[in-house]
Amino acid sequence: MQTLDTFDWVAIVFYFLILLGIAVWVIRKKEDNTEDYFLAGRNVGWFVVGASIFASNIGSEHVVGLAGAGASDKLPMLIYEIHAWIVLILGWVFLPFYARSGVFTMPEFLEKRFDARSRWVLSIFSIVAYVLTKISVTIYAGGVVVSALLGIDFWTGAIATVILTGIYTVLGGMRAVVYTETLQAVLLVIGAGVLTYLGLEKVGGWGSLVETVKPEYLNMWRPPSDPDFPWPSLVISSTIVGIWYWCTDQYIVQRALTAKNIKEGRRGTIFGAVMKLMPVFLFLIPGVIALALKMKGELHWDSPDEAFPVLMSNVLPSGLRGLVAAGLLAALMSSLASVFNSVSTLFTVDIYKKLRPNTPEKKLVRTGQLATVVVVFIGIIWIPIMANISGVLYEYLQSVQSYIAPPITAVFLLGIFHKRINGLGAFATLIMGIIVAAIRIVLELIKGDLNPDGFLYKMGSMNFLTFGAWFFLVCVVFAVVTSLFAPAPSAEQVANLTFGTISEEEKSKNKNSYNWKDIVISILVLAVVVGIMIFFNGK
Repeated sequence: MQTLDTFDWVAIVFYFLILLGIAVWVIRKKEDNTEDYFLAGRNVGWFVVGASIFASNIGSEHVVGLAGAGASDKLPMLIYEIHAWIVLILGWVFLPFYARSGVFTMPEFLEKRFDARSRWVLSIFSIVAYVLTKISVTIYAGGVVVSALLGIDFWTGAIATVILTGIYTVLGGMRAVVYTETLQAVLLVIGAGVLTYLGLEKVGGWGSLVETVKPEYLNMWRPPSDPDFPWPSLVISSTIVGIWYWCTDQYIVQRALTAKNIKEGRRGTIFGAVMKLMPVFLFLIPGVIALALKMKGELHWDSPDEAFPVLMSNVLPSGLRGLVAAGLLAALMSSLASVFNSVSTLFTVDIYKKLRPNTPEKKLVRTGQLATVVVVFIGIIWIPIMANISGVLYEYLQSVQSYIAPPITAVFLLGIFHKRINGLGAFATLIMGIIVAAIRIVLELIKGDLNPDGFLYKMGSMNFLTFGAWFFLVCVVFAVVTSLFAPAPSAEQVANLTFGTISEEEKSKNKNSYNWKDIVISILVLAVVVGIMIFFNGK
């Protein structure tokens, strides 16, 4: 693996100077109130919303992990990267409800639709989930990237990046996050695009790539009997996780809530969906290229998670290598910045402000900043434990999300589609979901010590996709049944918060918030998703 030279370092320094300039400009403009700090004053245009959604999603865990999936015969994981159609669901289905309710956070929406109990549970559950799936994974992937690129110790790289990101997130809030993410998204797309092009050239073109790895390697559809990725479970579980992540998770939805209005917010999600089509070509294919070059004896790496940085350092010319290295660091920083801001929003708005409702705005902002610092330390502590759960980083992320997503997805979907679901149903489902998810994670960690014929072993060793699919069905039935033990919500409580209770005035407003261009682009995105599904069939 080649180390960075002078031109590379010049490119990296140049990038960070631009980033610093944006951060300073934003910090000088910001106001000390919660709307500005947590939602950028709700005054952001569609381009920045879409770029921010994309950059928040594509962190270094995607770059490292998705390329690792491509390099280690885990191509079915690609299904998580063609979730552009679910990003459209955020804009077309969920966002109008969130915008109408005027909420800052997803738990706040649950309180409006159900009751305060659901808000408390989701707030605490979300913060714990961020530590399990986002902060620790992003820090770990960042450490892999930084140590591979810069030739420094893993922990030094991880902690240095965390501190650097933490500084501008704490000082600048959401406005600093969305504007720096826009730059980071552009840089990452250009850099990874050039890497894919040059990598294909080096391997001898697409035909040579397929010939080297064999056509069946490029098949994302495995039979139902496959022990790792049975396609029915893969489709169902990935959709459940997708709806949770893209449509109900604070981390992503917060970007759409920063928009000036519903029209800009929806257009932002459509633009985000268009950009979401890119990771397949920008990150997964480079992983397959790295594998092909390794099979030809032209490249060497020990772990699939090293495929992307090793390919990058060997294929890209001087200067450009530094720029893409900066893009990778940018991806790490944008994901960390997003999750830091989301955690501080959840803690401050949903927990601290509920306990102390009369706290001045300035103190709420300071509380959010302090919450960010605490969560970073917890994330760093969790990394060594995370390493035991799964070999490949991206698979770890999807497996844990398959346990966390079902109860939240069930509650939100039933909440907006079924007006009979009440506070008891939502609260009981979330509590049951947390308990089952925790049991599954513990059983997975200790399954080696369990009786292979026992029920607990079967629970801990069941395929994570199959587990997620059945778990979702259980959550839906549980929510419906427990809701019947309490009275239906009043008409006032569900007004404009479910499909069956939207007023004619709100329907008219929503109709005026889009035009034929929004519809056509959305249909084109769906067509590309179907095309990718058909193309990667191993033939």
